[in-house]
Amino acid sequence: MMPLFTSVTIYTRRIPEMVAFYSHHFGYSAFQRPGDRIVELRPPGAGTAIYLHSASKGQKMGQVLVKLNFDVDDVHAFARAAKKRGLVFGALHDGIGYVYANAKDPSGNSISITGRTSAAARSAEFDVPYVPGS
Repeated sequence: MMPLFTSVTIYTRRIPEMVAFYSHHFGYSAFQRPGDRIVELRPPGAGTAIYLHSASKGQKMGQVLVKLNFDVDDVHAFARAAKKRGLVFGALHDGIGYVYANAKDPSGNSISITGRTSAAARSAEFDVPYVPGS
């Protein structure tokens, strides 16, 4: 059996704000086992969990080269609705057959809303094998 990507850990000094952000804007629910330092954010259905872990004093927030991507059916509509809830995404970008937009979470991590997965599911053009050097 091949391993599945099931979670991403975000190191932060702003756990309460991060819980509120991902719950409010993306529908995640927060859980924490007694005695555990990790707060687990679970998506509202199938998807990847986000683990929030307290950052050490030496870790600089928002400096990891990672972006959390959230697939949505309609990027334009989601961005408009998010703005009404207080989350403003940047410009909408054309990603060759799909649209995406970027923002930051309270700890400065990059996040994106994208139609890439939905577009890939609808188009055989995305099923081209990768060839190194091409």
